[in-house]
Amino acid sequence: MPFRAEILRGLLGADLVGFQQRLAAQNFVRLARHLLGLRYEGQSIQVDGRKVKAGAFPISIDTAEMEKQAADAAVQARAKQIRAELGDPKTIILGVDRLDYTKGIELRLKAFRELLSDGKLKVGDAVMVQVATPSRERVEHYQALRVKVEREVGRINGEYGKVGVPAVHYLHQSYSRSELSALYSAADVMMVTPLRDGMNLVAKEYVASRADSGGALVLSEFAGAATELRQAFLCNPHDPDGVKDALLRAVSAEPAELKRRMRVMQRHLRTHDVANWARSFLNELGVPDTK
Repeated sequence: MPFRAEILRGLLGADLVGFQQRLAAQNFVRLARHLLGLRYEGQSIQVDGRKVKAGAFPISIDTAEMEKQAADAAVQARAKQIRAELGDPKTIILGVDRLDYTKGIELRLKAFRELLSDGKLKVGDAVMVQVATPSRERVEHYQALRVKVEREVGRINGEYGKVGVPAVHYLHQSYSRSELSALYSAADVMMVTPLRDGMNLVAKEYVASRADSGGALVLSEFAGAATELRQAFLCNPHDPDGVKDALLRAVSAEPAELKRRMRVMQRHLRTHDVANWARSFLNELGVPDTK
């Protein structure tokens, strides 16, 4: 990365530098030594006679607000309507991502196609909804990605869809928070399979939106959220067979197991919400809590 030393010096102007994961904070400290020759002790770097701390502060969501929105009568009615519009299938598989090459959308679609090809999933019983929010549309690389994703959607629907019953519903547009909440409530399986992601708040939003209705989260082990949401069906997105296996386990899991997994993750999010994230920074700096 050009200007990496300048970027490091800029970050070291802060008293506390927060990262999503512990390893990232450790890398930062070691780079300060390697690139700038600065001394460090533990997670503190000596810079011009002062200490700069580095630490892990995994960002989160407003869990209570997300739960409240999902419980809204209008959102629940919309969730039922979505299921009806999709033909009331046994399993709705949902992906919600920016259209970005790091998100693993194309690999996810290929895994779904191969499960249809193997007869392990059937159109009518299972349907995938992929929301791909427009992103950096004037950048050539992103334009090429959109073509690849849409080509894969067309291939799946061409080979396995039926009249009025597509295998994949592909939505290249942005949605309101209430509509996303309804989609989360309607989905039986949420697929969050980035090749690499600092955190991924969609995974947390889905968990918070599920109330006590179960649902399954298929989550990439390379998303920061995987260190917190250990009860998800974790997978390596670079391993197509691993993604297919995680999806099948999520689809076939017993309702009691799904509810147990979801309750554990929900308890974690209630105590590790965005307010807790903000307080953790202030506590580390020694700023008194005025709440």
